[in-house]
Amino acid sequence: MQKRLSLLGLLLVAAVQLTSAQVGGRSVFRFLVVPTHARVAALGGINISSGLEDVNAVSSNPALMHGKTNRHLGLTHLNYLADVSQNNAYYTFESNRWGRNAIGVQYLDYGAFTQTDAAGQEEGSFRVRDYAFSLSHAATIEPFTLGATAKVAVSSIAGNQAVAFLVDLGGTFKHPEKDFVVGLAIRNLGVMLKPYDNGEREDLPLDIQIGASYKPEHAPFRLSLTAHQLQRFDIVYLDPNQKGTLNENNEEVKEEKTFGDKLARHFVVGGEFILGPGFQLRAGYNHLRRKELVVENVGGMAGVSLGASVKVHAFRFEYTYASYHVAGASNYLSLNTDLNRFLKKKLD
Repeated sequence: MQKRLSLLGLLLVAAVQLTSAQVGGRSVFRFLVVPTHARVAALGGINISSGLEDVNAVSSNPALMHGKTNRHLGLTHLNYLADVSQNNAYYTFESNRWGRNAIGVQYLDYGAFTQTDAAGQEEGSFRVRDYAFSLSHAATIEPFTLGATAKVAVSSIAGNQAVAFLVDLGGTFKHPEKDFVVGLAIRNLGVMLKPYDNGEREDLPLDIQIGASYKPEHAPFRLSLTAHQLQRFDIVYLDPNQKGTLNENNEEVKEEKTFGDKLARHFVVGGEFILGPGFQLRAGYNHLRRKELVVENVGGMAGVSLGASVKVHAFRFEYTYASYHVAGASNYLSLNTDLNRFLKKKLD
């Protein structure tokens, strides 16, 4: 146990050293930043500190793989924007030799596209798909847990494939007495093994995150605050073609970046309202998503997400509506179950 924790700790230190030298820029394999299940989507799309008993939480932070999720299975279907769909599956298991582990699959299907020649004549159709396979490991010495996930990601466009190898590193601190968890995650640290034909290797969607979740004693809610993209402070994009406002001299004044806006875009807030042992309501707000996707003078719910969770016997059903733009939103449906119950009945 101590050897595994030491190895994971060294990986975390090495990752911080590597990421400190990287600069921001355009990245590929962006499907890896799409929320993978209903719970994290409802909490604003990014959360690395809530979900110690949720098998799907390993996709956000491998250190959230808690012992209570042994032999748990999580399935998610995402009805994404423009009829794009995603299906994900995660399963956790433990062994005396290998400790606590999880396997996962992400599959994003963009659908069929019409293929034409240079003159615009139809020649058939082609499909675009992204998928990733993951293997996670975590170890705990109270109150700390360290975890790591190795991922192989593939992007396929009409049979032309790009391949990447990535690692997620994470850690959590769980207060021994209070319902308080602090999480740290370095996500999508890796290298592009194979670019598209005639293409070049490009940056991957690296993201350093830190967050905390707290449920006051006897209170029926849990609050979360997560900071992301910590490897780069200025993540504000201002459209140079966007018209400015007119001042008193009838001169156009362009929008400028402010310190407050730069800071606020790094934060995501979420809340879970526990209305009973088998029923929860969730809500989240992603400021970066709202600032980038809201339509001026139209408003809407861009950046806001709402969800609910219902437990029926051995199954937990979760639904989330996450708003991106006035033109569309995403709908998540997750199903979690504890396979130990079925195995126990079979043995009995």
